[in-house]
Amino acid sequence: MKTSPSDYTLNIGGHLYSLARPVVMGILNLTPDSFYPGSRMLSAEQETPEATAHRIRQRVRTILVEGGDMIDVGACSARPGSDEVSTAEEMQRLSEGLAVIRDEAPEAIISVDTYRADVAQMCVRDYGVQIINDISGGELDRAMFHTIGRLGVPYILMHMQGKPRDMQNQPHYDDVTAEVISYLARRAQQLRDHGVTDIIADPGFGFGKTLVHNYEMMQHLECFHELGMPLLIGISRKSMIYRLFGTSPLEALNGTTALHVIALQKGAHILRVHDVRAAVEAVRIHEACCHPQTLQ
Repeated sequence: MKTSPSDYTLNIGGHLYSLARPVVMGILNLTPDSFYPGSRMLSAEQETPEATAHRIRQRVRTILVEGGDMIDVGACSARPGSDEVSTAEEMQRLSEGLAVIRDEAPEAIISVDTYRADVAQMCVRDYGVQIINDISGGELDRAMFHTIGRLGVPYILMHMQGKPRDMQNQPHYDDVTAEVISYLARRAQQLRDHGVTDIIADPGFGFGKTLVHNYEMMQHLECFHELGMPLLIGISRKSMIYRLFGTSPLEALNGTTALHVIALQKGAHILRVHDVRAAVEAVRIHEACCHPQTLQ
């Protein structure tokens, strides 16, 4: 089975961060409407700022204690059919949440999930965020690539067909794997033209893809190493898992872990997850299988 290069590094705050072993990125959503209730840090009901801050602190501690390497923070839901929040609302949620996270874990590696350049700039400038995770691949804000080049932070380049509110309305591909790889290669070159050197590729499972498209990409995941970039996989509790069984995100942990193991076998570098402990254990078992001599 084809595996990935093991010598990728990221410039995290002026220090080289190795991806020689797969890392786990824990999800922290500053939204009341994420598709998986367990990741929501904001309540749909009115509550005190102190109660919200307490919940955020608990989530940060859980991610780190369970072995998470990074924290991915989002304040604008990207679930299928979702409506976008205003820039002002996204900034307010992130400002309040990141202040708590930085107070709780000042040295944590934080990625912010945003497709807005001015939001990205605020997060890096004011809260020392080290990575920007853009579900739109720079398509929803033409200033994003220039901004990332100026900020000098790693950028997660994801593929999405359409927008969150309509991306699942009959998405079509002739060859989903080839088309997504081609798209990521083109956009990566545009990023490099803006001076961006640290690019992480995300195929965008569930973003403008049918169940068949998602499993076709997983079947050929090793082909994405042709891009010459670290590979992030975001499949945690998504519909490609629970739709197979007619269940819900709440019942999709076992399926998520199964897919994580397959992704690791095919060379994934970063797993973006809701359930950190399960993912960390999957990584550990994968490493033990690949290098059993290290267990002595």
